[in-house]
Amino acid sequence: MAALVLPSLFCLFFFFFLFVLHRIFRKLSSSSFPSSLRKLPLPPGSLGWPYIGETFQLYSQNPNVFFASKQKRYGSIFKTHVLGCPCVMISSPEAAKFVLVTQSHLFKPTFPASKERMLGPEALFFHQGDYHNKLRKLVLRAFMPDAIKNIVPQVEKLALGSLRSWDTAQFINTFQEMKTYAFNVAVLSILGKDEILYREELRSCYYVLEKGYNSMPINLPGTLFNKSMKARKELAQILARILCSRRQRKEECYDLLASFMGDSEALTDEQITDNIIGVIFAARDTTASVLTWILKYLGENPSILQAVTEEQEFILKKKCGEEKLLNWSDTKKMPITSRVIQETLRVASILSFTFREAVEDVEYQGYLIPKGWKVLPLFRNIHHSPDIFPDPEKFDPSRFEVAPKPNTYMPFGNGTHACPGNELAKLEILVLLHHLTTKYRWSMVGTQTGIQYGPFALPQNGLPIRLSLKTTSPAPAK
Repeated sequence: MAALVLPSLFCLFFFFFLFVLHRIFRKLSSSSFPSSLRKLPLPPGSLGWPYIGETFQLYSQNPNVFFASKQKRYGSIFKTHVLGCPCVMISSPEAAKFVLVTQSHLFKPTFPASKERMLGPEALFFHQGDYHNKLRKLVLRAFMPDAIKNIVPQVEKLALGSLRSWDTAQFINTFQEMKTYAFNVAVLSILGKDEILYREELRSCYYVLEKGYNSMPINLPGTLFNKSMKARKELAQILARILCSRRQRKEECYDLLASFMGDSEALTDEQITDNIIGVIFAARDTTASVLTWILKYLGENPSILQAVTEEQEFILKKKCGEEKLLNWSDTKKMPITSRVIQETLRVASILSFTFREAVEDVEYQGYLIPKGWKVLPLFRNIHHSPDIFPDPEKFDPSRFEVAPKPNTYMPFGNGTHACPGNELAKLEILVLLHHLTTKYRWSMVGTQTGIQYGPFALPQNGLPIRLSLKTTSPAPAK
């Protein structure tokens, strides 16, 4: 009998606790703002359960359904509560421009508490002003075309190694394999020639860390957050060894780590560590997701796949001997493939939204956005608006033959906090697609109509595919 009573009492206590939190939260949210703005209403919407909010509704279904239902019910600005944070979501180009560009000083970049603690407080994402500008300059120094064009051979080597490992398998999980490829490229861009020495050690820790990115920040033994924070500590120790080794060798390097370690930059080891982890986070899952969706969309659109293949084979036919290796100028001769990447970024909208936080009480369209609340521009809603992109659910790369209007296409964000690594991401995607389309065929395993969410939208089960070598190679061009 006691075995039945105790769980029941626990459940009653738990729900009473949530009820009390809910009442406190509602009272605070309605009465703690400065008097000058107190009369302004909050945007319409629902805050859901205390603390939990509407997190599960957002991450357990098609985000299009969540966002579209909210927008239909409340309009282009509404409130919600996700990942422990009260939020205001905005879904128009004008609002996105207001938050990210024209009034960006009123909104600092931020992430949910769990992600901030795992990436590290000194990471580029969480700052504004001089420190942010300094870090952005250092990242761009390593990721601008003049820098990354020198690592095309190394990226190509990683792409070929990945493809060779896939063609011996009965089938592969596309997303998982693309994560490995994107991780390897990220570590290459950070550590240069040292990447091979630390790649596996870094990967084993990072793969534990990432599992807690969207967990509730509850640091109790056995929780995802607790396990991830332990892995984060181990990752910091590995990076400390790398920093020590670099300083002892005193070699001239041109990678991201060298950019961070410059004598004139005066970054602490903690700042360097936080930003390296941040770059891996930004560079891996998003790129892997894009590559996974590209394979799905190309597999579903044979005519577009044929056009991409012909474009890539034309580049290959003009090469002979050692010249068959790609160079930077080759990647600038791939307009059809580049438009496929653009359309994939629009349709899949890997980055559904970005997080900002109001640094003071802000009025927008007659509503109050309270200080400390998260503000989420909804890129996915903008990218899927029929008023901006006709027939938005159709995969049609030709729509990018004409440049989209300002503030309507933001796959890498917008303003001073737009992703500084987009050139590197495009490079690694183009290199892989070149060799994939010219050397291999692939077919999707099973019915691939479903989508899974966690948090990125992905084809069901990570898109299992079969990969096989083509039997003939394209003849040299005359």
